[in-house]
Amino acid sequence: MSDPAPRKAAAQQLVFDDLDTPLYDTTFVVVDLETTGTSPGADMITEIGAVKVRGGEVLGEFATLVNPGRAVPPAIVQVTGITTAMVYAAPPIESVLPGFLEFASGAVLVAHNARFDMAFLRAAAARSDTTWPTATVLCTVKLARRVLGRDEAPSVRLSALAQLLGASTQPTHRALDDARATVDVLHALIARVGNQGVHSLTELVDYLPDITPRQRAKRFLAADLPTAPGVYLFRGPADEVLYIGTAVNLRRRVRNYFTGSETRGRMKEMVSLATRVDHVVCAHALEAGVRELRLLVAHTPPYNRRSKFPKRAWWITLTDEPFPRFSVVRTPNRDALGPFNSRADAAELAVVIAEYTGLRTCGTRLPRRGRHACPPAVVGGCPAANGVPISTEEYAPAPALVRALFAGYSDAPVRAMLDRIETHSRAEHFEAAARLRDRTVAVIRALRRTQRLAAVARIAELIAAHPDGAGGWEFAVIRYGRLAGAGNAVRGVPPMPVVEQIVAAAETVIPEGDNARSDVAGATGPENEPAQDWVPVNVPPLRGASPEEAALVARWLARAGVRIVRTTEGYREPMYGAGRWMGWAEVADTAARAQPAADAYIDR
Repeated sequence: MSDPAPRKAAAQQLVFDDLDTPLYDTTFVVVDLETTGTSPGADMITEIGAVKVRGGEVLGEFATLVNPGRAVPPAIVQVTGITTAMVYAAPPIESVLPGFLEFASGAVLVAHNARFDMAFLRAAAARSDTTWPTATVLCTVKLARRVLGRDEAPSVRLSALAQLLGASTQPTHRALDDARATVDVLHALIARVGNQGVHSLTELVDYLPDITPRQRAKRFLAADLPTAPGVYLFRGPADEVLYIGTAVNLRRRVRNYFTGSETRGRMKEMVSLATRVDHVVCAHALEAGVRELRLLVAHTPPYNRRSKFPKRAWWITLTDEPFPRFSVVRTPNRDALGPFNSRADAAELAVVIAEYTGLRTCGTRLPRRGRHACPPAVVGGCPAANGVPISTEEYAPAPALVRALFAGYSDAPVRAMLDRIETHSRAEHFEAAARLRDRTVAVIRALRRTQRLAAVARIAELIAAHPDGAGGWEFAVIRYGRLAGAGNAVRGVPPMPVVEQIVAAAETVIPEGDNARSDVAGATGPENEPAQDWVPVNVPPLRGASPEEAALVARWLARAGVRIVRTTEGYREPMYGAGRWMGWAEVADTAARAQPAADAYIDR
């Protein structure tokens, strides 16, 4: 192994924007392996050869035999000439791999049929508990197929290409010789693509996939975009918005649409129609996500799937009747659970909750002075039927319990469901227990979703900060579940004056409904503790905020490192809310996923 002094310091690990490095200044490590077979999982490496080059100059070579821990098959010996005796005293891959990774650090990895070589190297790294780097990988087979026509190169085997392109080293099925031959092939192919305007690593990576010249020609649309986070809008010939998206790095993300990394047919069609790309720079990812949601509603671009159904959410609500029952609606009221993407899912969950709260499911309209008198049924009857007619006063605890469950003042129905599961299990009615388990998980998750979003939407103003990773802070001003203001304080800038400026410029948010309060009649918590003694009147859970926006805000607040700068009231979920049952729901989900796997194992 040799490694002459390089012309300059070795490059560090590549990131995407480093791909603009000119090809003459890009460090390549061309690697070849010999193995005991063709399966990365079952076979092992017997030899590694690698050559480090930059600007046509060889910077170093790496070559070693590797002990595979088994005999080399005779068929492999015949091809490579590597025998079991030759590798007997060689170091194992656990000792060789760290040295190779250090040799290749910061370089672009190149191999002939790179999928084969990289699969073996990754498998070896996994077996030796070594972290595999996220290096850029080039395949000379793919590059040759892209550059050379089949009439010129009927075969892209390394021996055929070495002869065709005049390589100074002929491959011998030994790792270092084959790596040297691949270097010559690489240089010859790069010389050819240079005539087609490919002069940087970015252009070479973009050139490899089979994309149309028209798609590649539109790369100029991304040229002037900043590298900041934000929202981008593709516009068509009539200046209409075709597509809206978000990016941590606007230039990098938009540039991907004009390369082979974009394989979606719809997006290729959209790019062919696009005439320009507008953008909005945002302070951080939360602001970008919120702006995207709002722009989708404003423009409903045809190539965004989400914009086709901007009001698709469904809610479970209590009807405004003397004897309330559940209704599945688009617009939530004060006593609402949701949102749900499917009306059928909402209706199914409403039936389950009604069963364990005693809420009626019959469709009869009853006057205020009437009485509910559904007959009892063994299966599928009205949950409010108890054998005798009941008045509105006698029925009132059922809707009160529903309101308490939705608001998180009581979890008695959830505990009743868990008790029923236990009863089924003790009676060995395991299928019934499994069905109820899955329904209980759905109820818990729906309750948690509503309560988590309502906790954000309840607060008049919350100011939160998140580290930006560079010593500064990202700030968000949240008012009634909406992002009202966003900004940054970079490292070295006092944060609080920045916060005050963001607050002063923040959007004014008027919540839906009013803030009047009324008693929760009949609602009690566990152990008969009194529930919270008020709830907002005529105020839906999210105060009119978009569920998608409130969910984005809630996820951002849940990120590690977020700190609350100040808030008008505590950011909290209710004590008897579904959050306390999420651990049980996770275990139940795991059990539900494990059962099909167990059945498949038994059936195999």
